[in-house]
Amino acid sequence: MAVIFWFRRDLRLKDNPALLAAIDSGEPVIPVFMIDPALWDRAGAPRQGYLVDALQQLDRSLHSHLVVLHGDPAAHLPEFAERMNASAIYASADFGNYGQRRDARVRDGLMGAGVRCELIGSPYAVAPGRVAKEDGTAYRVFTPFYRAWCRHGWRAPALPAPADGDWLADATSHSDGYPTVAIPDGMTIPTAGEEQAWQRWDDFRQHRLARYQELRNRPDVSGTSGLSVHLKWGEIHPRSLLAALGNDDGAETFRKELCWREFYADVLHQAPASIDASLDSRFDAMPWSDNQEHFVAWQHGRTGYPFVDAGMRQLLAEGWMHNRVRMVVASFLVKDLHQRWQDGARHFMRLLVDGDSASNAHGWQWTAGCGTDASPFYRVFNPVLQAEKFDPSGDYVRKYIPELAHLPGKAAHQPWDHAQGYDRGYPSRIVDHSVERQVALDDYSVVKNT
Repeated sequence: MAVIFWFRRDLRLKDNPALLAAIDSGEPVIPVFMIDPALWDRAGAPRQGYLVDALQQLDRSLHSHLVVLHGDPAAHLPEFAERMNASAIYASADFGNYGQRRDARVRDGLMGAGVRCELIGSPYAVAPGRVAKEDGTAYRVFTPFYRAWCRHGWRAPALPAPADGDWLADATSHSDGYPTVAIPDGMTIPTAGEEQAWQRWDDFRQHRLARYQELRNRPDVSGTSGLSVHLKWGEIHPRSLLAALGNDDGAETFRKELCWREFYADVLHQAPASIDASLDSRFDAMPWSDNQEHFVAWQHGRTGYPFVDAGMRQLLAEGWMHNRVRMVVASFLVKDLHQRWQDGARHFMRLLVDGDSASNAHGWQWTAGCGTDASPFYRVFNPVLQAEKFDPSGDYVRKYIPELAHLPGKAAHQPWDHAQGYDRGYPSRIVDHSVERQVALDDYSVVKNT
């Protein structure tokens, strides 16, 4: 007999309760990851490429015992369990829309095969649905959710990693192998793996955490943790980070950022349709634009607004974008170009290596004014003022827009004010922000009066 451990969004050995339970069963463990077409086909090449790297790093930690299977888990896992004479499958619980439906189908198939399904733990410090108001309803505002989340608390991490498990050696002969992924030309994605996640965390905690509150909004400096992609794939668990945080300003701010991820997961768990539907449905009635030339210019960083374009080009170059800039480019698409947040969210999910369905959808809804705890729609980010405040020396813009590298300091944010601003081929502005801001506010009257 053996047991199967089904890796999903927990590609690590440290602080993995479900894996520990599988090892503690006393049976040989078969570590498995499934390339599920329902998820794989929706992911863009950057996220696919990162996942393959993460799986290869995990396989090294497992001494080459990881079995990679391709296909619908509900069809393939019960058959694989029978073939391997497995008594149980262990996995972390999944709280996503698709994940819960898939797990119900897998459980039904396993029951028919006489195989137990043990779901233990989750990708979150506090599982979605656990934090609620006194009347049992879900929170829709972050700050009271954060207070309740802190009061609820979380378990201490299970560290260090378990000693080498009793992996079933001959199971790898059944592996379907790793998919081949072509990363887009010019893009460099971050190094994957649990070891890399811990190295990033240690570096951030030692050198940047103390100034996190001050520097986290500055894309021109290295002020963030860089851990979002590792949290996405569970190469490190938020419990492990929370356990090491103190109570100074930097630690408190970082704790809140971790909680935002859990808040959005909770919102999506409570309102699954909000993955692509505005929580405030009144916004559906706004006169949205379908101008494809504007959308393509935004996608490729050719809007003529340097801070916006630098962010979109960073996304194309790295599969990642600084969070402050994400808000600015989202505001520009929705409120300057008057396009639906859903179109921007889908573009992000195709390119982001850290693309998380809940955080992405609800981050966009926050900016668009139609989600939980949303920024009011009439708060329209001025892309120039945002640039001057958060990229004061223009270094971020010059890094990603070589056509503006010749403009010193803040001049890079307003090339239209300088005689040589367009000498190297940077495009002129596709819209006038002051005009489009007023258009957005006029359009918003449709919502206000509903």
